[in-house]
Amino acid sequence: MIYPLLWMLSSSVKPTEIIFRDPSLWPSSFDLGNYVEGWTALGAPFHQYLLNSAIIAVGCIVGNLLSCSLAAYAFARLEFRGRKLMFAAMLVTIMLPIHVLIVPQYVLFSQLDWINTFLPLIVPKFLATDAFFIFLMVQFIRTLPIELDEAARIDGCGHFRIYWRIIMPLCTPALATTAVFTFIWSWNDFFSQLIFLTDQDLYTVPVALRSFVDGQGATSWGPLFAMSIVGLAPIFGFFLAGQRYLTQGIATTGIK
Repeated sequence: MIYPLLWMLSSSVKPTEIIFRDPSLWPSSFDLGNYVEGWTALGAPFHQYLLNSAIIAVGCIVGNLLSCSLAAYAFARLEFRGRKLMFAAMLVTIMLPIHVLIVPQYVLFSQLDWINTFLPLIVPKFLATDAFFIFLMVQFIRTLPIELDEAARIDGCGHFRIYWRIIMPLCTPALATTAVFTFIWSWNDFFSQLIFLTDQDLYTVPVALRSFVDGQGATSWGPLFAMSIVGLAPIFGFFLAGQRYLTQGIATTGIK
């Protein structure tokens, strides 16, 4: 499973002309020129694409943490008419592929004049559109004793204070799981970013990496592999930093 990653890492320090002639994992010669060339090969320095991806990822994380936790609290703690039906409808949306939604989304965002901005990629996250994370948090909140809410209500807390002061601090594992998955999915997203972003200065890492590929066969493989390693580094770092919470969050929400 790890072999392709190791091969890509090895190929990133090989001259492009010998990458496919020398399949060994240990390169016969180290050439860091691929990193230098790849960093400046496109219209802007590669750190610009890293920054664009980071802006989108941070916006998606904040949006999912706020909106999905609010929706989860409502489904798990509030009694209102149609709750079960709405919860079932929310779960059904998990089965809808992005290809079904992308056309009406594009029409809507085009009418709002949001095309070629980060707004189509960030704003929906503030509207609780990721049903998986709502379901994950609902399952976690249901494991918390309802007596905590009742004690807070006796002390004069309303629903929002119970949510903010009681539920959210206890939901740290579920929130960390949401943050890690959101970061990985938004950082690796290619299709929607390719659709909504047309200005090269707004490209994210996946879209920028696609620019290295030449349909005529003149692909710069060395710089492509080098920048792929650079693009993977934040994912590994974020995942390792939240691994403990990620495992705890999944284990305590009933998802096996």
